[in-house]
Amino acid sequence: MKAHQLVARGIGIGAAILIALPALAQGARPHPQITITNQRAVPLESLEIATTGEQSRLVAKLAKPLAPGKSTTLKLNKPQGCSYFILGKFADEAETDADGMDLCKDRVIRLTE
Repeated sequence: MKAHQLVARGIGIGAAILIALPALAQGARPHPQITITNQRAVPLESLEIATTGEQSRLVAKLAKPLAPGKSTTLKLNKPQGCSYFILGKFADEAETDADGMDLCKDRVIRLTE
């Protein structure tokens, strides 16, 4: 299992996002649960996972803030395909996002400085 890293960006924070390639198998489905790990020094206030495309649909949302160094698991609600949009917001007003993240391949999202 490979982990996908999203790097927070904002005032004074460098922007870098690693995006996985789409799954090669047609009809592939993501794992029903995705692990989110906050490796930043500030709480993750919100995180949303949505399908990509014109008819975007929210499939998972962080229920409460995630403390620094902690992990949580989000259940995907009726996932479709492998490509997803991720948006996270931190207590220091930094944001992180990724468009086209392959959740069929990556089951862990690590949020870093």
